Amino acid sequence: MNFDSYQDRAQETDQFPGNSPDALVIPLLGIVGEAGTLQSEYKKLLRDGSAHNSFHQRVQEELGDILWYTANIAYKCDLSLSEIADLNLAKNEGRWHPDRRSEPRFFDDTYEENEQLPRSFRYTFGYEIDNANVRRVVMRDDAGLQLGDGLTDNAQEEDGYRFHDVLHLAHAAILGWSPVLRRLHNPKRKRRSNPEVDMNEDGGRASVVEETVAAAIFAYAEANNFLQGTDRVDWHLLRFVRDITKKHEVSVRTEAEWEQAILAGIGVWNEIKSNDGGTVTGDLINRTLTFERQDTLSE
Repeated sequence: MNFDSYQDRAQETDQFPGNSPDALVIPLLGIVGEAGTLQSEYKKLLRDGSAHNSFHQRVQEELGDILWYTANIAYKCDLSLSEIADLNLAKNEGRWHPDRRSEPRFFDDTYEENEQLPRSFRYTFGYEIDNANVRRVVMRDDAGLQLGDGLTDNAQEEDGYRFHDVLHLAHAAILGWSPVLRRLHNPKRKRRSNPEVDMNEDGGRASVVEETVAAAIFAYAEANNFLQGTDRVDWHLLRFVRDITKKHEVSVRTEAEWEQAILAGIGVWNEIKSNDGGTVTGDLINRTLTFERQDTLSE
């Protein structure tokens, strides 16, 4: 039986039809009650062990009741149970299926190389003293060309945000996306041959979105010991990232891919911060981001 057929037949046994608040509260309370009963059955199994020989039968019955209430709530909210199931599978596969890669792999395969994100890169984070005698972090390629402006933490307390460009490098390496890196690259890697893409995907708004994502990731990491000792990222952060990027090409990337990018970026950031600089290597083909310590960093 498919979900929609079940949903239609389930309504034939509804004793409180309609979608008024009173009619809806019955299944809402019912599903809570059945979940509690399911927990109670498991409690009995823990307490009585094999003596609770009807455990599987009772679980089957309670899950059936939960399914009925779920179908009833969906019907009264004008939702399709089949569509709910499809969306839930897509959500969970995107979150928990690490081998499921989204397409396209690159967003700029059809462009000339000078408008593509570099498929591999090696950038060194060091320091320079500016004309105002302020010590700033600068990012340079192997040819010594500087990418973007020198950065400080821009905060009352030192927190290492001056190295946050490594998060943009993680977005490029793992997701194949970074309007900020396209702008910072020397020379720029914006897709100027396509004015619409240049404006909408490589322009100011896209860069602001990515900077907002980086700031949110950094704030989350700071509140969670910079993700040391963990291989998971909270669902709420992933949902925020997906929501804020939904109007851009990177919206096809899954939560699992974003989690990989966040963990890679913060992992390398931890090493950069601990060593007060160093070299970051990215491989967009293999989706890797690695750190190399530099014994001598110029000032």
